Amino acid sequence: MARVVLDEYSNRVINVVKAKYALNDKSEALNKFIHLYGAEEDVEEEVSEKVAKEVIDSCNRHFKKYGFRTTSIEELRKSIEG
Repeated sequence: MARVVLDEYSNRVINVVKAKYALNDKSEALNKFIHLYGAEEDVEEEVSEKVAKEVIDSCNRHFKKYGFRTTSIEELRKSIEG
């Protein structure tokens, strides 16, 4: 549970969201607002299981092939510059 202090404008906006969607309280209105506009800020609600497995598999393949070895600046520069 969090206590949120809203300025006058923010309070009016939350009240409009509450009324528009017939929500019970400001907490529900704030959650609705966040779900509506969170994606615009590039915040994903949840990572899909498929994406998580792909990342884990990719990491496992990398560590199996390269282990935990480090790359020197010279090696990195050589691979970038071609």
